[in-house]
Amino acid sequence: MKRHQITDLGELERAALEIVWRLARASADTVRSALERPLKESTVRTVLTRLEQKGYLTHTVEARTYIYSPSESRAVSAARAVKGILDRYCNGSLEEVLLGLVDARLVDEQELQRLAAKIAKAKRGKSHD
Repeated sequence: MKRHQITDLGELERAALEIVWRLARASADTVRSALERPLKESTVRTVLTRLEQKGYLTHTVEARTYIYSPSESRAVSAARAVKGILDRYCNGSLEEVLLGLVDARLVDEQELQRLAAKIAKAKRGKSHD
């Protein structure tokens, strides 16, 4: 199955996915109640089914009710979206994107230092495996 890009999701799909991420588990009725606009439960079920078909959600059945859970974390989905941007606009170059963030002043020196420390820590953790 081809994975869809989170940036290609519609507004209602993103809102429903956000709710399931926040709650970790949710029925269609729970999602419908949490949305900021009134919708029929059948509409919400359709959206959740589409999100499952696109690979963002899975479900279990409890007392004949579908309970949806995220198939991956918000961070992993965000990383996939960034990967899509890297591939589409920068020939897969993470360096080019990071330099662009710095040049556009979207990342400051403190943030770069925090990121460098996290990268160094991750490297140390991998070297002990």
